[in-house]
Amino acid sequence: MLSVRHLSVTHLRDLKELIHDLSFTVSGLDRLAVIGEEGNGKSTLLKLIYDAESVQGYCSHTGEIACPGEALGYLSQELPPESRGLPVYAYCAEQAAFLETSPKELNRLCSQLQLPPELCYADQPVSSLSGGEKVKLRLLLALCGHPTLLLLDEPSNDLDLPTLRFLENFILTCGLPVVFISHDETLLSRTATRVLHLEMAYHKKEPRWTLANVPYAQYMAERAGAIQRQEAQAQMERREERAQQERFQRIQQAVEHAQNAVSRQDPGTGRLLKKKMKAVKSLEHRFERERQNQTRRPNIEYALDASFSGDHSLPAGKRTLEFHWKELRAGERLLASDLNLTLFGAEKILLAGENGCGKTTLLRRIAQELAGRGDIRPILMPQRYEEALPEDQTPIQYLHTRGDKEQLTQLRTYLGAFKFTTDEMEHPIARLSGGQKAKLLWLRVILSDANLLLLDEPTRNLSPLSAPVVRQLMVDFEGAVLAVTHDRVLMGMWPGRVLRMTKRGFEPLSAAEIEAL
Repeated sequence: MLSVRHLSVTHLRDLKELIHDLSFTVSGLDRLAVIGEEGNGKSTLLKLIYDAESVQGYCSHTGEIACPGEALGYLSQELPPESRGLPVYAYCAEQAAFLETSPKELNRLCSQLQLPPELCYADQPVSSLSGGEKVKLRLLLALCGHPTLLLLDEPSNDLDLPTLRFLENFILTCGLPVVFISHDETLLSRTATRVLHLEMAYHKKEPRWTLANVPYAQYMAERAGAIQRQEAQAQMERREERAQQERFQRIQQAVEHAQNAVSRQDPGTGRLLKKKMKAVKSLEHRFERERQNQTRRPNIEYALDASFSGDHSLPAGKRTLEFHWKELRAGERLLASDLNLTLFGAEKILLAGENGCGKTTLLRRIAQELAGRGDIRPILMPQRYEEALPEDQTPIQYLHTRGDKEQLTQLRTYLGAFKFTTDEMEHPIARLSGGQKAKLLWLRVILSDANLLLLDEPTRNLSPLSAPVVRQLMVDFEGAVLAVTHDRVLMGMWPGRVLRMTKRGFEPLSAAEIEAL
């Protein structure tokens, strides 16, 4: 149904090759997961398949993409900025397929997607919908076109736990081949039948790809085992080489010493030593040939290097956070009531809950209330990156707060540890991928002196290579953490309380409930 042959993609700004000579096919009921680090070209690949003209402003490509006779349904990673302020019905009416869909068919699709049909005709702005409502609405519009192949770019972003389970079931039962990008390891493990892994090795200079016709969990396990074996083999060969070189140098030095000491009156011994030195040189050439055939160290991407420095600790008995709200509202809308939460010292709390229950609003209100306290140093990482990131600035400009040369040098080192290339450090933030924006915000958090982290979906958009590092950062942080998340892996390893936010307050999630998610 879809055939990609010898596809190469190059970024126009810095002439960096993102994808090299990629070939794969999709057919039947394939569920192909596209994974890889942030900025490796995953979203660009899906855009190219759907509409090659959409990437002409920043990428060039060669090769062939063919899907003759197929109708493609595409779900982009984010809503286009020009659509966010539109009323829901105006947004839907922009799609000709929606207007051509009969009420009966629309009701059927809404039922399949667990979406109220009346939402399609609502006057409220699209931006006011919950994350789950946005994904379901956009899936509805894609399905109105009767697609024969679905392309989904990060469909699990911003989804609550019930909607994540819906999405898993939809991918498994929609009856269509699906190519999807995701960083949700649980979703990947439960749905992907094949894996396309895009990598940038050797300091993001060498694009590589791996196509595995096995489920995600099996691919990751086999990959980890192969890397471990290759690394062990390479280390063993290098140890043997060092021992071999030491023996060789002792022999060479002994022969050279004997040659220097032999008397001219003993030409026979001189000739023997000359032959022996020739054999030594021959041995050296053999070692050189063996060195060229040695097992190389694994040519893979490595995880970002991140850690907090300085003092972020809080006294154990300190009342770090305390609030009692009878009502939490967004405008006239009542989100939740009877919200009571106290956090002592360096306590760590995760908040889960259905989309639209007010978790993001709550985090913003807490940040506002704490702004005037001198004994707590909070920092907020928002779910919507544009709230904190000036997209016309570069990463260097955004982080270079002091303006001195010393800080500039440090920032380049930090950005390099976060897997930014020299060129990417000078790209406008608007051109960065969602994962790169997330890492930039995380770097801002790490460089701050905050002792209370208020994090809204902190692992959102991070790859399976970066997310484990960030999870461990949060667990090891010396200060306090209050984080909104639907990351089921993070919940499973969390050392503190995990609470579900409902319309009637907070309720704890037990270990058994978390495991069942």
